[in-house]
Amino acid sequence: MKLLGSVTSPYTRKVRVVLAEKKIDCDFETVDVAPSANPVNASNPLGKVPTLILDDGTALFDSRVIVEFLDNVSPIARLIPEENRERVAVRRWEALADGALDAGLLVRYESLRPKKEQSKAWVEKQSGKLKRGLAMIAAELGERAWCHGDRYSLADIAVGSCLGWVEFRRPGGVDWRAEYANLARIHDKLMERPAFADTAPR
Repeated sequence: MKLLGSVTSPYTRKVRVVLAEKKIDCDFETVDVAPSANPVNASNPLGKVPTLILDDGTALFDSRVIVEFLDNVSPIARLIPEENRERVAVRRWEALADGALDAGLLVRYESLRPKKEQSKAWVEKQSGKLKRGLAMIAAELGERAWCHGDRYSLADIAVGSCLGWVEFRRPGGVDWRAEYANLARIHDKLMERPAFADTAPR
């Protein structure tokens, strides 16, 4: 298998962490999807990363689809529970973290546009989504050791990828570390895991 991605993409990082935790061998090819004509287009018509190319040439895209596939490839270190309510709870954490990231990325993209073309209203709207998402993550995490249940899961990987990117890019000047001590605690604990340490954005 081959993963097409970017070292700064939080969604690519989520997949890379899952690959490492599951001990699945996979080639990693860094690609630049900024140009309209980019190398991902041939496999993924959306031109987005991450894109996973399977051994038979099938392409999987969207990090949520990819991580579900990978979790079922190997029984090692299951990250998504099998029982329906538990599985949905973990996937809900993932949707929340990814949704906050979506908003943060839109804030960043807007900041890269020429100053006179930027929309303050758009930035405020997306920043609000990001801040509310982080607030809910913090509230639901509380003082627990892990996001869901009593063990490490995809919920923690998604949240760690989100927090790591927001700290790396600081879209709109968001500083979750200063506001939420429990997010700083879980982030720092997750970054001690080799799978996170080896995939840090740079």
